[in-house]
Formats: sequence, structure tokens, C-alpha cells
Amino acid sequence: MDRNDVARSLLEIAAFLELKGENPFRVRAYQQAARAIQAYAGDLQTAIANGVLAEMKGVGPATETVVRDLLATGQSRVLERLRDEVPPGLVEMLGISGLGVAKVRQIHEDLHVHSLDELEEAARDGRLARLPRFGAKTAANVLKGIASLRQSVGARLLHHARTAAADLERVLGQLPEIRRVMIVGAVRRYREIVRDLDFVVEPAVTPDVLYDRLGRAPGVTEFVRRQERAVTLRFTGGTVADIFLATPDQWGFHVLRGTGSAEHVAALRERATGLGLTWTDAGLARDGVLVPTKDEAAAYRLLNLPVIPPELREGRGEIEAAVAGKLPQLVERKDMRGFLHCHSNYSDGTNTVAEWAEGAVAAGYEYIGLTDHSEAALESGGLRGADIGRQHAEIDAVNRQCSDVHMLKGVEADILEDGTVDYTDEERRSFDFVIASVHTRFGQDERTMTERVIRAMDDPTVAILGHPTGRLLLARDPFPLNLERVFRCAAERGVAIEINADPQRLDLDWRHVREAAAMGVIISIGADAHGVNQVSHADVGVALARKGWLTADQVLNARPLSGFLEHVAARRG
Repeated sequence: MDRNDVARSLLEIAAFLELKGENPFRVRAYQQAARAIQAYAGDLQTAIANGVLAEMKGVGPATETVVRDLLATGQSRVLERLRDEVPPGLVEMLGISGLGVAKVRQIHEDLHVHSLDELEEAARDGRLARLPRFGAKTAANVLKGIASLRQSVGARLLHHARTAAADLERVLGQLPEIRRVMIVGAVRRYREIVRDLDFVVEPAVTPDVLYDRLGRAPGVTEFVRRQERAVTLRFTGGTVADIFLATPDQWGFHVLRGTGSAEHVAALRERATGLGLTWTDAGLARDGVLVPTKDEAAAYRLLNLPVIPPELREGRGEIEAAVAGKLPQLVERKDMRGFLHCHSNYSDGTNTVAEWAEGAVAAGYEYIGLTDHSEAALESGGLRGADIGRQHAEIDAVNRQCSDVHMLKGVEADILEDGTVDYTDEERRSFDFVIASVHTRFGQDERTMTERVIRAMDDPTVAILGHPTGRLLLARDPFPLNLERVFRCAAERGVAIEINADPQRLDLDWRHVREAAAMGVIISIGADAHGVNQVSHADVGVALARKGWLTADQVLNARPLSGFLEHVAARRG
């Protein structure tokens, strides 16, 4: 099991306990342990051996025992007992947007529903709609939620996939039968949802010997597919990995082929044919003889193309742009000057103002925009108007003491139901900048929601529109929004639109990023980090910006502090 599998098991225990009506403190203990395990960057087995796990903040004696069991056997006695006591289908129901513990309990107790199939039947035959506090609209949303859950089976979020891929890369790289290994596929392209993990390896032995060794590798449960140059393995926890074998002379070809989407690879194959080359499983051949491609650059040169950045290899015009010499000079992490959108312990963050300043310095940023939730965000402990002055004084003190980074007084202000922005105009102007975001009333129709967002952007204190479509990957669809109108409005008014790099959001979608930029919209990359350990969220945001074909001059916080403040001043007039 990797850390993601362990964290998921701990969250499953928490969900079971909550459904049973157990003590909330016990439920919270398992949720905190899951977060601690997910955030831990080291090897968990080593953490057990050296005692780090026992001392880890958020992990207590009971949860430590569960983690030990999971890592030693792949199972937990606590989890297995709860699975016997609580129908697992009830936990699946919690994955449906709008169904919390109370509603799932009500469905179970009143309708004797135990599974998604039974819930679907109840939603279709009218029983669900007749329950108190449900109705036809809720029943229809439940049917949509069930369909989304089924579609997401086997899918995982990018950050989980990256962690799992890195763990598996390390395992493969330690095998003496493998000289080198590289992560390719959807993870390397930074796709927001990943189904399979893909690797290219250079064997040090024959394929049969390597396959025999892989069958005995830690965590391998079965061979799903086995071919001459490729094998598909299933691991404990359900992870599926495609492993492609490459010789040193054909390494570049196999990395190129393994990285690109089906559309990108099909276009490359067609181009190869037009150049008199033959595309084979072994490599690119001319007159029946394989042409060496020791790295990706050599493979692209053979196709008369420059190297196309992995993030762009989606079959969306990148090859045509490469042929025409019009590939953009994509934004890079080193271009980023400001770290935006983070929450402190003034709202729902875990770190102090000073700790955030230290984290920004350690990550190499020149300025940081602290943006706690506004007062309307009650569930997130929003920053009350009376506390604004106290926080601002604390930020001023940090700026006097720390010369390596400048901290901006920002806020993530709620866009209220009618499109007004939380706080008074005077209070909003007391901040250096305002991100405006929708956090409630997602069920409005497209016209109403679009007018709501545009009205917020009309407010001159708003510099950035945060997580613009409200989506939660694998959990909640984007709310209905006329993006063309929103983009046009943003371009006209000079409001930046955010790529929110929270791993569960990655919103604005990279496909729409490109459309927005083409309409003249400036893009902001926001980490939406709730702790200093999440600073790296912004790096994924940069990858998503690259995936949207953005250059540094199209990214707001790639500007120096003076440029960022000019953007805010231009909005305020």
C-alpha cells in the first residue's frame, strides 16, 4: 500500500464511524491521521522503523496501529470489522454531492437502501423524492451523482497519481533487473484525472527474466496483460501500471510514444509515414532498419520537429504549431514571482502569518498574497470584520522583520447570492487585493450564475476571480456558467481569472485556460493552500498553465510586485 491507499482506508474508517453515530472526536482522529499520512513526504515503512510515525502530529496510538496493520498486511482489523457492521454502499453514497451523513442515514433507515443500485432504483421510482427534505430535484441530482461515481471508478486525482507513480518509480528503480525507469503517460502530461500509471524501463535482463522478477516485486497482485515489450501489473490497492520495455537505442521513441495522448501519437505516426518512416512497436524504421533514437530530442528530430513540451502532447494543434515554428515559450516555475491564494489560522488554514512568510521565502518567492476567507464563509471560520485590523497589523510586523519576501494583505471574499461581494466597500479597499469566489448556492441556473459572477467582476475592488467554475474533481460538476461571457467581461474589465491549483479543483480547466487567454484574459495561478506543506500546489498550477499554452507574460503573478500592484490599482481606478 502507498500513502494514498493508507489515507483512503483511514478516511473510510472515519466515514463508517460517522455513519454509526460514533463520538465525533474519534471520527476526527481518523480524518486527521489521514491528512497527516497524505502530507508526509517520507517512506512510511521507514517512519515506522525509526519511530517517526509514533511522533507524527495527527497520528495517535489507535490510528498508528491501523497504519501499521495496513502497511504490514494490506488490511486493517478495524476496517474489516466496520465493513461487517455497516453496508459499504452507505460509504459510497457519501461520495454523491449533496448527500451528507444525515441524509444517507435517513435513506438507509427509512427506505432500507444498502447500495448504489438500490439507491438508484429508489430515485427512479419516486420513493427517494417522497422522503422529507428531499423532493424531485434532489432525486434527480442523486441520479446524476450515481452516474458520476460509476464513471470515476478506477480514476484518481492527479496529485494521488503523481505520488503513486513516484513511489512505484522508486520500487522499479531499485530492482537490479532494471537499468533506468521513467514516468510517462497521463501523469507526465499533467492530466487532471489519471486511470493508469505508465512507465518506460530499460531492462538489464531478458523480458522473461524481468517479468519473473516483476511478479515478485512488492505489492504486485497479478499480471493483467503480458506482451513481448510491455506488461500491465495490478498492485495492492488496485493501482494498475503499464510498463513498456525499451532498448538504449530506442529509449527516446518509447518515451515519446508512452507520453503522448492517443491523438498526439496518431498524428506523429501519420507524419512518420509522410516522411518515409515506418512506425513499429520496436521503433521508427527506414527501409526496414530501425533508426536509433537515444532520447526524445532525437525522436522528434527524426520527425523534423522540435521537442514538444509533454504538457502540450494532447493532439490539440501542437504538431501543426511546431511545424509552423509557433510553439509558445511556455511559462516556467522559475518565472513565478508571487505566491497567491493561501489561508492562515485566521480562517481555516493551519499556519500563522509569520510561518507563511517563512514558507514563501523557502520556496523562493518575492511576494506572497495571504487570502483568508471572508466573514460570510462561516464554515471556513471566515475573517471577521473586527479581526481585519489585527491581521493587517500582524502582516505589517512580519514585513518589517522579513526583508526576503513581501506579504500582501489579501482576502478571498465570497460572491454572495445576488453577485455582491462580501464586506463593505471600505473593508475591501483596506486589503491590498481581493479574490472573489463563489462558495454557496451552486444550484443556480446558467443565466443567474453568469449574471452573479459578472456583477462581482463589475466591483472595482475585485482583482481576481477565484476557482471560476466551482468544480471538485470526481465529486462535484462545474456549476453552469457561460464562460464566453465571463471571459469577455474579464478581458474588458481587466479582472484576472484564476487557475486554482487545489488538487481537488484544478479550476480553471486547462482547456478553457487556452480559450480565456486567446480572448485577452490575464491568468492568475493560485495555490489555494491551507498549510505551508501545500506550497507545491502552485507548481502544479504552473503545469496547468503550460497545458493551457500560457507564456509568462499572460500570468499575473509572474509579474514583479510592482506589476501585480499596478493590476490592482488599474482595477480600483
